[in-house]
Amino acid sequence: MNSNRSFMVGRFQPFHNGHLQVIREILKTSDSVIIGIGSAQYSHTLKDPFTAGERHLMISSTLESQGIFQYYLVPIEDVNSNPLWVAHVESLTPKFNKVYTNNPLVRRLFFEKGYSVHSMTLINRDSWSGTKIREKMLKGEDWKNDVPQTVAKIIEEIDGVNRLRDLAKSDESV
Repeated sequence: MNSNRSFMVGRFQPFHNGHLQVIREILKTSDSVIIGIGSAQYSHTLKDPFTAGERHLMISSTLESQGIFQYYLVPIEDVNSNPLWVAHVESLTPKFNKVYTNNPLVRRLFFEKGYSVHSMTLINRDSWSGTKIREKMLKGEDWKNDVPQTVAKIIEEIDGVNRLRDLAKSDESV
C-alpha cells in the first residue's frame, strides 16, 4: 500500500493553536499525519513541564473535538546520536513519505535519508509559541487564547500553571 502519510515532530509544551493550524495544512495534501511527541522522556522541567501522556491527551482531545481523525500519535524519546535518530523514528512509526519541519537539524537528517522534507508555515509566532505560552503562565498573563479550549481545560485539570510556577522556584527559597 502506497500511502500519502506525513510526519511532524514537536515537543508540544503545550500543544497550541499554531500546531493545530499546521496539522490542518498538512492534511490538505496528506491522507494522514503522524505526530511525533518529541522528548517524550522529559517532564516536570521549565522547558518540558508536561508528561508525554498529558501532551498525548492535549493533542488527541483537540483533534477529535475538531473532527480530525486522520492522525497517529507516537511518543518519541530522544536518542543522543543524530545519525541514528531517523532510524529510531522509523522503528516507532507507520511508514510515511513526507516530513514537515522547520528545524534545520531535523530537515537535514531526513533529507539525507531520502525523505521529501517540507517547511511549515508558522502563524502568529509572537503568541503561538510554547516558550511564550509558558512565560505567560509564569507571569500570570492571559495564555488561554493561544491554545485550544481543550488544552486549556486539561492544563487546568492537572494544575499545570501551578506546576510550572513550582518548577520555577529555587530550592533555596523553600
